[in-house]
Formats: sequence, structure tokens, C-alpha cells
Amino acid sequence: MKQDRFIAFILLMLALSALSGLVLITVFIFKEGLPLILQTGFRDFFLSSDWDPKGEHFGILSMIVGSLAVTVGAMAIGAVFGLGMAIVLTQFCPPGLVSILKPLIELLAGIPSVVYGFMGVVTIVPLIRNHLGGPGLSVLAASIVLGIMVLPTVTSISVDALKAVPRAYWEGSVALGATKWQTTHMLMLKAARSGILAAIILGMGRALGETMAVIMVAGNALEIPGSPLDPVRTLTSNIALEMGYATGRHREALFATGVTLFVFIMIFNTTALAISRRSAGKGGGR
Repeated sequence: MKQDRFIAFILLMLALSALSGLVLITVFIFKEGLPLILQTGFRDFFLSSDWDPKGEHFGILSMIVGSLAVTVGAMAIGAVFGLGMAIVLTQFCPPGLVSILKPLIELLAGIPSVVYGFMGVVTIVPLIRNHLGGPGLSVLAASIVLGIMVLPTVTSISVDALKAVPRAYWEGSVALGATKWQTTHMLMLKAARSGILAAIILGMGRALGETMAVIMVAGNALEIPGSPLDPVRTLTSNIALEMGYATGRHREALFATGVTLFVFIMIFNTTALAISRRSAGKGGGR
């Protein structure tokens, strides 16, 4: 009995240590960045594109727009292909082939982001520059690279969501005369929509927080993009590029940028968690 209590105490301490780490990171980021946001003003910080640390101007609107543009572009690619692969793996693929393809897709998550960035610079950027115009380093290039990077997240969670739908639903639909595609489209996707939406939101958080690959292919221009072929700088790129030499208010502004990014990602993750719990609650109700 004492041994069980001791083990439970150790596990509790481990859980609290992880939680305390998150709390410390949150407090530190807000302590360093929030004062500058308050001093600069929400309007000048969030609604201005004038980023000039030497001139004491810290507007991050262009980076917010750039981050959202790249993230939306990435999800337009990653969500479509990821969900498509999940449907194929769960509804139309033989089990033997699934056992090969699913681990290969999940293996993509273990590839370092710098490798994705390098491949984007070598292949995607020249293709865009030669066939579509512009410098090649652009929103489109970053979206394609990030779309590939979020595939494992979207696919894996969507596969789990589709597998969680009771098999009796599928069998009943087919028994009533529906085709496989009709059953998948009208029944399976609707029954698993909460889990699929959570997968997409988690993929958005992954894309929004990516740094190295985006630095290599986005162009890092401090301008609001007018088209997918324009270069752009994201919030994460700005922090990574300038933190090494930033001091004083410049450093505080980068932490304030981190606060903005932290809030965005927390919103995405909290939304995904709420959707997953809602889906689990409905499943328990059935």
C-alpha cells in the first residue's frame, strides 16, 4: 500500500513539473512582452506595419497577416490531402497496404524542418519563379512546404476519428443500398466531423508555429502580401531572425511578438481540445 502511494506521489510530481514548466514559460513571456504592448498601444502594435526597432516603431500587422496567409495556404493543401489520405486509408485501402502506408505518412513528422526548407529552396522555389513569376520565395512556397509538414498531423488524427465511428454505421448504410462513396460522404465524414475539425485546427497550430522551413522559403519581406507570389515574414521568422542581436525595447518587442503567437496557438489548441471533448461526449452519449 505504501509503495502504491509512493508511486502515485512520484507520478503526481512529474505531472506537476510539466505543468509548472508551462506556467513558468507563460509567465516569463508575458512578463517580458506585455509591458511593451501596453506602452506602444494596441493600435500601434497590432494595427501598424511599421517595424523599425531603431526608430522605436514596433508594428507587427504585416507579420500577423503573413502568418495567417501562410497558415491558411498550408491548410488548404494539408487539410485536403490529409483528409483524402485518411479516407483512403480507412475506407478503401486493404489492411495490408494500410499497415505500410500509415507508418510512412507518420514518418514525415520525424523529418527535421530544415530538410523541408532545403527541399523547398531547391525544388519548389525555382518552379514558382520560372513558371509563375516573382522571386520564388513567397507565400505560395511557404504554404506548399508547410502543407506537406502538417500532413502527418491531419492524417493521423483524421484516421483515428474515422475509425472511432462504429462499424455498424457503415454496415447498415451499405446494407440499405448506399455505395461506399455515398456512405463515406454522407455518413462517415459527418459522424467524424468533430475529430476531423480538431485535426485541422491542430494542423493550423503546427503550421503557425513553424520557424526554420518558413525562414528558408518565405522571403522574409516586411510587407503585407498582395498575392501568393509575394515574399512575406511571419511572426516566428521575425523572432528567430532578430533575437540574436536584439537588446532593450527591441528585445521586448520580440517577446511581445511571442506573446501574440502564444495567444494564437493557445486559441487553436483550446478550440481543438474543446471539439475533441465534445465529440467524446457525444460518443459516450451513444
